[in-house]
Amino acid sequence: MSSTRAQQLEAVVFRAGQLALEYFGQLALEYFGQIGRLNVREKQPRDLVTDADLAVEKFLVEQLAAIVPGAGFYGEETGVTSNQAVRWVIDPIDGTHSFVRRQKYWSISVALEEEGVTTLACVFGPKLGDMYLAQKGCGATCNGEPIQSSDTTELSQSMVSTGFACLRAGLEENNLPRFNRIALQTMGQRRFGSAALDLCLVADGQVDAFWEMELNLYDIAAGALILQEAGGEVVDFSGRPVVNPKEILGTNQNITKEILALMF
Repeated sequence: MSSTRAQQLEAVVFRAGQLALEYFGQLALEYFGQIGRLNVREKQPRDLVTDADLAVEKFLVEQLAAIVPGAGFYGEETGVTSNQAVRWVIDPIDGTHSFVRRQKYWSISVALEEEGVTTLACVFGPKLGDMYLAQKGCGATCNGEPIQSSDTTELSQSMVSTGFACLRAGLEENNLPRFNRIALQTMGQRRFGSAALDLCLVADGQVDAFWEMELNLYDIAAGALILQEAGGEVVDFSGRPVVNPKEILGTNQNITKEILALMF
């Protein structure tokens, strides 16, 4: 993966973030979160989509197609296209519930996957002004500065984050018992609302671990590579080193075993 392509991706995702704000214009400033004034609907029960999701994904598809001609796409709103050997994995707004409530923790997530391996990743939080970028084998940055996961070595001294997509899905087996077990052993817990950003915060050392159930690949593909390139690790709940959206645990590596012991 060339540095030129990485720079192109960074420029495209910055532009997509600007589009998300420009698309609403004054509405984003004056009515952000006033659902009655926004075109917000449920794709499925408790799963929101807005016109901004659709507009940003359309823009990304158009721009990214020019960077890697012939590449396929796996987008939250447009689904899967034919070419799966090389494809862009896109979440135009990860954290739509936060978005429509005028909260800052939502992001645009883009990853390039080649033969099943994520080679390039970008997560942009427009309201936070944070751009996370990683290239496989080349490290990770936030706003151009190198980042590194934390050096915390004990769960008792750790801050962790999680999410509850499993509750929205109505699953009988959910994250609440697991959260209770882990939270009791930690110094602090957080719930931010964007899995892509959650993984980036672990990569940046702001929290020490993140786990969640029942996500989709477009939620975590970019964030997982960013965390791995920042010195962290991504495993499933059995400790296997795979990026599994149905059960993902991202840590600074040091506290992985302690958390895994509490998973079941």
